[in-house]
Amino acid sequence: MKALYENIARLAQYGIETGLIDESERIYSINLMLDIFKEDDFEAPEQIESPVDLESTLKALLDIAVEKGLCEDGVVSRDLFDTRLMNTITPRPSEVNRMFFDRYAESPVAATDFFYKFSQDTDYIRRYRLCKDIRWVYPCAYGDVDLSINLAKPEKDPKAIAAAKNAKQSGYPKCQLCMENVGYAGRINHPARETHRVIPLTINNSDWAFQYSPYGYYNEHCIVLNGEHVPMKIERATFIKLFDFVKQFPHYFLGSNADLPIVGGSILSHDHYQGGHYEFAMAKAGYEKELTIPGYEDVQAGIVKWPMSVIRIRSKEAGRLIDLAEHILNKWRSYSDEAAFIFAETDGEAHNTITPIARMRGDVFELDLVLRNNITTTEHPLGVFHPHAKLHHIKKENIGLIEVMGLAVLPARLKDEFSALSDAILQKKDLRADEMLKKHADWVEEFYPQYSDVNKDNIDTILKDEVGKVFVEVLEDAGVYKCTAEGREAFLRFIATL
Repeated sequence: MKALYENIARLAQYGIETGLIDESERIYSINLMLDIFKEDDFEAPEQIESPVDLESTLKALLDIAVEKGLCEDGVVSRDLFDTRLMNTITPRPSEVNRMFFDRYAESPVAATDFFYKFSQDTDYIRRYRLCKDIRWVYPCAYGDVDLSINLAKPEKDPKAIAAAKNAKQSGYPKCQLCMENVGYAGRINHPARETHRVIPLTINNSDWAFQYSPYGYYNEHCIVLNGEHVPMKIERATFIKLFDFVKQFPHYFLGSNADLPIVGGSILSHDHYQGGHYEFAMAKAGYEKELTIPGYEDVQAGIVKWPMSVIRIRSKEAGRLIDLAEHILNKWRSYSDEAAFIFAETDGEAHNTITPIARMRGDVFELDLVLRNNITTTEHPLGVFHPHAKLHHIKKENIGLIEVMGLAVLPARLKDEFSALSDAILQKKDLRADEMLKKHADWVEEFYPQYSDVNKDNIDTILKDEVGKVFVEVLEDAGVYKCTAEGREAFLRFIATL
């Protein structure tokens, strides 16, 4: 029991070091942990090394829990159990709200700095997993795009997959964005959320909440969610809500996924937005052509130099941008141009929508409107304006808000595939004979002759650069108007209707 007592004491000490609990709550937290381990006794260690390393402390406690039969030895079960442990040192929601708004009175930045650190200290955002993500930058004609192989979201182990298949289905919470997730213990098919805390906000005169993403695709990656479980919808109210948020947190951007399948996000059933403290390549891109829109001559507007089709509008008056954005949205919803293969609807199914992103530049409001269309064909069953089949070996998933702005979130499988691919290329192996690597064979045969020397010192850089080129192609595929003379001419035909 000595190891158990020592690590329980360490976790309580960690809570004090990070400010999650007060010294007066040490015994209380230790007793909560003892109850989780079904222990009646405790002997405090003579000394605790400081600062406490959270990852190794939790691992030691989880190993003991598995040994005692309190937890299955799989990542899903271990995550459920260690979240219970972390909840013993996590303040209650009302206390977190008080601390946040006390700091907000000082400044919005002070408030978000506190909440972001808090969300990491509680292990809701697992720092030790985020640091495993593979990230790099690829400079292209449109700017410096970001790429990442995201490893922070753990792959489910076979036991958990089997258990989830047989688990009783529950409708509570309705989805992973619902308010009912706050404090929810989780289950084999729903993540633990006992340490999850949200900040209540008023957005467009209704109840919303602000939280951080546990998977942190970029700096201070936050989610702003509707207090009610209602579906995503791009409409005038969307633009009002985006600006309501950035007025309260002017150092953050906020954007919405589109509201249609293929071009939308992974959760269309719950109205929510994503934002954060990060400037993407698209936000840095300038106008390739300035526009004057009749009736809105006072609003600065232009087509952004970006592979996707972006109209950027700017004004010191948010209301003018809201009015113009609604005007553009309504025109786009009903717009068809057969020559450009833009169809507003086919067989009664709507295809046109918008991905909007709002931000502030000093005292100027800025709104990017990315034109989207989700039409499919026999040749492109996953979407005409979606990554085409030749790119699926790298990226097959939907191009949502984050990719639109210039960050490729690539599947975790690529980590192992690229390691094996590097070795195979250097050893001149037949990629087509390898079950895992054969999908990359055409791609490698295309780029390999362009390099006079491929060796162990440059293979990693070469692969990253070539993946960067693929991501740019992905964005170009997703753009409804291509960056060609013909594509820009078609873009201007739509602009002329405004």
